[in-house]
Amino acid sequence: MQRPRISTNLAISADGKITSADRRPSGWTSKKDHARLLELRQSADALLVGMGTLIADRMTLTRPDKATPPLRCVISRSRAIDTEHPIFHRDGGPIHLVITGKKLPPIDPLLVGKLTVHHMPLEKFLDHLKTQLGVQNLHCEGGGELIRALAKMDAIDEFHATLAAHTIFTGENAPTATGALHDYLPRSITFELKHFEPDPTLGECFISYGRKVAELNQ
Repeated sequence: MQRPRISTNLAISADGKITSADRRPSGWTSKKDHARLLELRQSADALLVGMGTLIADRMTLTRPDKATPPLRCVISRSRAIDTEHPIFHRDGGPIHLVITGKKLPPIDPLLVGKLTVHHMPLEKFLDHLKTQLGVQNLHCEGGGELIRALAKMDAIDEFHATLAAHTIFTGENAPTATGALHDYLPRSITFELKHFEPDPTLGECFISYGRKVAELNQ
Protein backbone atom coordinates (compact mmCIF):
# COMPACT_ATOMS: atom_id res chain seq x y z
CA MET A 1 0.00 0.00 0.00
CA GLN A 2 1.16 3.49 -0.80
CA ARG A 3 -0.09 6.32 1.39
CA PRO A 4 0.51 10.00 2.11
CA ARG A 5 2.49 11.21 5.08
CA ILE A 6 -0.12 11.29 7.86
CA SER A 7 -0.35 13.62 10.85
CA THR A 8 -3.05 13.68 13.51
CA ASN A 9 -4.28 16.32 15.95
CA LEU A 10 -6.49 16.06 19.04
CA ALA A 11 -7.30 17.87 22.26
CA ILE A 12 -7.00 15.63 25.32
CA SER A 13 -8.45 16.33 28.76
CA ALA A 14 -6.58 15.94 32.06
CA ASP A 15 -7.78 12.33 32.41
CA GLY A 16 -6.61 11.33 28.92
CA LYS A 17 -10.01 11.49 27.24
CA ILE A 18 -10.97 13.31 24.04
CA THR A 19 -14.65 13.56 24.89
CA SER A 20 -17.15 12.62 27.55
CA ALA A 21 -19.38 9.59 27.11
CA ASP A 22 -22.22 11.92 26.05
CA ARG A 23 -20.09 14.16 23.77
CA ARG A 24 -18.00 17.16 24.74
CA PRO A 25 -19.18 20.77 24.68
CA SER A 26 -18.05 22.80 21.69
CA GLY A 27 -15.26 25.31 22.21
CA TRP A 28 -13.87 23.62 25.34
CA THR A 29 -10.27 24.54 24.53
CA SER A 30 -8.72 27.98 24.08
CA LYS A 31 -8.59 30.32 21.09
CA LYS A 32 -4.86 29.59 20.98
CA ASP A 33 -5.63 25.90 20.53
CA HIS A 34 -8.01 26.73 17.67
CA ALA A 35 -5.32 28.88 16.04
CA ARG A 36 -2.90 25.95 16.32
CA LEU A 37 -5.48 23.67 14.70
CA LEU A 38 -5.62 26.02 11.70
CA GLU A 39 -1.83 26.26 11.59
CA LEU A 40 -1.47 22.47 11.49
CA ARG A 41 -3.79 22.39 8.48
CA GLN A 42 -1.49 24.66 6.50
CA SER A 43 0.84 21.98 5.16
CA ALA A 44 -1.92 19.48 4.33
CA ASP A 45 -3.03 18.55 0.83
CA ALA A 46 -6.06 16.81 2.37
CA LEU A 47 -7.90 16.82 5.69
CA LEU A 48 -9.49 13.68 7.13
CA VAL A 49 -12.16 13.28 9.81
CA GLY A 50 -14.61 10.66 11.01
CA MET A 51 -18.33 11.22 10.48
CA GLY A 52 -19.12 11.38 14.21
CA THR A 53 -16.56 14.14 14.78
CA LEU A 54 -17.68 16.04 11.69
CA ILE A 55 -21.25 16.07 12.97
CA ALA A 56 -20.51 16.73 16.65
CA ASP A 57 -18.15 19.64 15.96
CA ARG A 58 -19.98 21.02 12.91
CA MET A 59 -16.67 21.03 11.04
CA THR A 60 -16.14 22.66 7.65
CA LEU A 61 -12.51 21.48 7.23
CA THR A 62 -11.29 24.80 5.87
CA ARG A 63 -8.37 27.11 6.53
CA PRO A 64 -8.06 30.88 6.19
CA ASP A 65 -5.23 31.09 3.63
CA LYS A 66 -5.98 31.77 -0.03
CA ALA A 67 -3.76 29.00 -1.40
CA THR A 68 -5.16 25.85 -3.00
CA PRO A 69 -7.58 24.46 -0.39
CA PRO A 70 -7.06 20.90 0.86
CA LEU A 71 -9.36 18.05 -0.05
CA ARG A 72 -12.00 17.49 2.62
CA CYS A 73 -12.35 13.77 3.36
CA VAL A 74 -14.98 12.23 5.64
CA ILE A 75 -14.93 8.57 6.72
CA SER A 76 -18.12 6.74 7.64
CA ARG A 77 -19.19 3.11 7.93
CA SER A 78 -22.69 3.66 6.61
CA ARG A 79 -23.87 7.24 7.02
CA ALA A 80 -24.13 10.00 4.43
CA ILE A 81 -23.62 13.70 5.18
CA ASP A 82 -26.79 15.69 5.70
CA THR A 83 -27.41 18.35 3.05
CA GLU A 84 -27.72 21.02 5.79
CA HIS A 85 -24.29 20.35 7.26
CA PRO A 86 -22.03 23.46 7.28
CA ILE A 87 -19.39 21.70 5.17
CA PHE A 88 -21.60 22.30 2.13
CA HIS A 89 -22.06 25.97 2.93
CA ARG A 90 -18.43 27.04 3.31
CA ASP A 91 -16.00 27.42 0.42
CA GLY A 92 -13.21 24.87 0.57
CA GLY A 93 -11.61 21.97 -1.22
CA PRO A 94 -13.47 19.12 -2.94
CA ILE A 95 -15.44 16.91 -0.54
CA HIS A 96 -14.84 13.14 -0.52
CA LEU A 97 -17.15 10.83 1.42
CA VAL A 98 -15.67 7.38 2.09
CA ILE A 99 -18.08 4.61 3.05
CA THR A 100 -16.26 1.64 4.56
CA GLY A 101 -19.30 -0.53 5.40
CA LYS A 102 -20.93 -3.20 3.27
CA LYS A 103 -23.67 -1.02 1.81
CA LEU A 104 -23.73 2.48 0.39
CA PRO A 105 -26.27 4.76 2.08
CA PRO A 106 -28.74 6.70 -0.08
CA ILE A 107 -27.17 9.98 -1.24
CA ASP A 108 -29.49 12.97 -1.44
CA PRO A 109 -29.88 14.08 -5.10
CA LEU A 110 -29.19 17.64 -3.90
CA LEU A 111 -25.60 16.57 -3.22
CA VAL A 112 -24.89 15.43 -6.78
CA GLY A 113 -21.86 17.35 -7.94
CA LYS A 114 -21.07 18.56 -4.42
CA LEU A 115 -19.10 15.52 -3.27
CA THR A 116 -17.40 12.37 -4.51
CA VAL A 117 -18.46 9.10 -2.90
CA HIS A 118 -16.01 6.21 -2.46
CA HIS A 119 -16.99 2.72 -1.32
CA MET A 120 -13.81 1.10 -0.07
CA PRO A 121 -11.80 0.30 3.08
CA LEU A 122 -9.79 3.10 4.69
CA GLU A 123 -6.51 1.47 3.69
CA LYS A 124 -7.50 1.45 0.01
CA PHE A 125 -8.62 5.07 0.21
CA LEU A 126 -5.24 6.12 1.59
CA ASP A 127 -3.63 4.46 -1.42
CA HIS A 128 -6.14 6.23 -3.69
CA LEU A 129 -5.27 9.60 -2.16
CA LYS A 130 -1.58 9.04 -2.84
CA THR A 131 -1.62 7.37 -6.24
CA GLN A 132 -4.72 8.86 -7.89
CA LEU A 133 -5.22 12.24 -6.23
CA GLY A 134 -1.57 13.17 -5.64
CA VAL A 135 -1.94 13.80 -1.91
CA GLN A 136 1.45 13.94 -0.19
CA ASN A 137 0.41 15.20 3.26
CA LEU A 138 -2.81 14.09 4.96
CA HIS A 139 -3.90 15.62 8.27
CA CYS A 140 -6.44 13.77 10.44
CA GLU A 141 -8.46 15.52 13.16
CA GLY A 142 -10.16 12.52 14.74
CA GLY A 143 -12.09 11.05 16.21
CA GLY A 144 -10.49 8.39 18.32
CA GLU A 145 -11.84 5.43 16.32
CA LEU A 146 -10.35 6.78 13.11
CA ILE A 147 -6.99 7.50 14.71
CA ARG A 148 -7.06 4.01 16.21
CA ALA A 149 -7.65 2.57 12.72
CA LEU A 150 -4.65 4.51 11.41
CA ALA A 151 -2.53 3.35 14.36
CA LYS A 152 -3.50 -0.28 13.71
CA MET A 153 -2.21 0.19 10.15
CA ASP A 154 0.97 1.75 11.58
CA ALA A 155 0.20 4.77 9.40
CA ILE A 156 0.76 7.76 11.72
CA ASP A 157 3.92 9.82 11.15
CA GLU A 158 3.20 12.82 13.37
CA PHE A 159 0.99 13.08 16.45
CA HIS A 160 -0.06 16.51 17.71
CA ALA A 161 -2.09 17.11 20.85
CA THR A 162 -3.30 19.83 23.15
CA LEU A 163 -3.27 18.65 26.76
CA ALA A 164 -6.12 20.53 28.40
CA ALA A 165 -5.44 20.33 32.13
CA HIS A 166 -8.47 22.50 32.90
CA THR A 167 -10.99 19.78 31.93
CA ILE A 168 -11.80 16.26 33.09
CA PHE A 169 -14.20 14.14 31.05
CA THR A 170 -15.83 11.51 33.20
CA GLY A 171 -17.56 8.36 32.06
CA GLU A 172 -16.36 4.78 31.88
CA ASN A 173 -16.91 4.69 28.12
CA ALA A 174 -15.37 8.08 27.32
CA PRO A 175 -12.88 7.52 24.46
CA THR A 176 -9.18 8.26 24.40
CA ALA A 177 -6.97 9.41 21.51
CA THR A 178 -7.08 5.87 20.12
CA GLY A 179 -10.74 5.15 20.71
CA ALA A 180 -12.43 3.00 23.34
CA LEU A 181 -10.54 1.20 26.09
CA HIS A 182 -11.65 -2.33 25.25
CA ASP A 183 -8.45 -3.75 23.76
CA TYR A 184 -4.86 -2.94 22.96
CA LEU A 185 -3.28 -1.92 19.69
CA PRO A 186 -1.37 -4.74 17.92
CA ARG A 187 1.93 -3.23 19.04
CA SER A 188 3.41 -0.11 20.54
CA ILE A 189 4.55 2.67 18.20
CA THR A 190 7.56 4.71 19.26
CA PHE A 191 7.58 8.48 18.80
CA GLU A 192 10.02 11.25 19.69
CA LEU A 193 8.95 14.49 21.34
CA LYS A 194 9.44 17.32 18.82
CA HIS A 195 7.66 20.25 20.45
CA PHE A 196 6.63 21.04 24.02
CA GLU A 197 4.87 24.33 24.78
CA PRO A 198 3.12 24.67 28.13
CA ASP A 199 0.89 27.68 28.74
CA PRO A 200 0.02 27.82 32.46
CA THR A 201 -2.23 30.83 31.97
CA LEU A 202 -4.50 28.73 29.75
CA GLY A 203 -4.05 25.45 31.58
CA GLU A 204 -2.97 23.87 28.29
CA CYS A 205 0.19 22.34 26.85
CA PHE A 206 0.82 21.96 23.13
CA ILE A 207 2.91 18.93 22.16
CA SER A 208 4.05 17.30 18.93
CA TYR A 209 5.62 13.89 18.35
CA GLY A 210 7.30 12.41 15.27
CA ARG A 211 8.02 8.80 14.43
CA LYS A 212 11.53 7.66 15.29
CA VAL A 213 13.59 7.54 12.11
CA ALA A 214 15.28 4.27 13.09
CA GLU A 215 11.89 2.56 13.48
CA LEU A 216 10.63 3.86 10.13
CA ASN A 217 13.67 2.37 8.39
CA GLN A 218 13.27 -1.09 9.89
